[in-house]
Amino acid sequence: MVGVSGGRVLLASPRGYCAGVDRAVDAVERALAKHGAPVYVRKQIVHNLHVVRDLESKGAVFVEEETEVPRGAVVVLSAHGVAPDVYSNSRVRDLEVIDATCPLVTKVHVEARRFAADGRTIVLIGHAGHEEVVGTTGQAPERTILVQSVSEARTVEVPDPQNLAYLTQTTLSVSETDAIIDILRERFPAIQGPPHEDICYATQNRQDAVKAIAPRVDVLLVIGSKNSSNSNRLAEVSRERGTPAHLVDDETDVDPAWLATASTVGLTSGASAPEWLVDRMLGWLASEGFDDVEVVTLAEERVRFSLPAGVREIPLAGA
Repeated sequence: MVGVSGGRVLLASPRGYCAGVDRAVDAVERALAKHGAPVYVRKQIVHNLHVVRDLESKGAVFVEEETEVPRGAVVVLSAHGVAPDVYSNSRVRDLEVIDATCPLVTKVHVEARRFAADGRTIVLIGHAGHEEVVGTTGQAPERTILVQSVSEARTVEVPDPQNLAYLTQTTLSVSETDAIIDILRERFPAIQGPPHEDICYATQNRQDAVKAIAPRVDVLLVIGSKNSSNSNRLAEVSRERGTPAHLVDDETDVDPAWLATASTVGLTSGASAPEWLVDRMLGWLASEGFDDVEVVTLAEERVRFSLPAGVREIPLAGA
């Protein structure tokens, strides 16, 4: 430990909320302002424990499936997107649907339907069971093959190599995804990709920021929940560069032993982690002697998405 003071913190920027997460959380809060509690939310609106607890305290009720929502109630769909049958089930139950799917995920869904309509098999690069992958697969389940790793890319079999396309989950490791795509292109030269890459700008920017600070720190703390794909990738990017990294929900998860021999600590947060958690962590680090903070900025983010239909006209208190 560095003692009562003198330790440094390199604070990565960009970090924290992306435009899609900000939009989704805002949608739930505006739905509550419009309709009052309860407002139902299918799955976690974003993958962050603190965000979910905060919205629950305001009257949001989180459910696993739309079929659990009472008939005629309001349901918000999470930022990760859903398969078409979720919309069908919601109509049957007369639910008022507020679709908070990130527009960048919606883009992938549109691409999946287009490739399927062209008769192509889709190799979807992503993690099995992740809600975004479930939703994207649901756009064309009979034509989608999931590939999760470089090793699977080397062995995957496809029905027609001449009619093939690939798409990716938006929150993957940029370097690993590039490696998988390279293998697919080598094995299947006719494979088509999307017009623009699927990994979102925020995922790319946050990984780039970690790449910049990892060589300069002794340990990296990533604020994010364990089920957050993009947060897990940030920790992996640091470890790939030889810097220990720990994914934590907040400062109470930090083991002081991780900092015992550190003079410089890196700090970032996943795209679903609110900035107030960073402020809390900085306060705790200062109490542990890491009170010299340097912000390392790699990019300026100005992306904003319009709110979902049904809540655009609703102001928030203090907004």
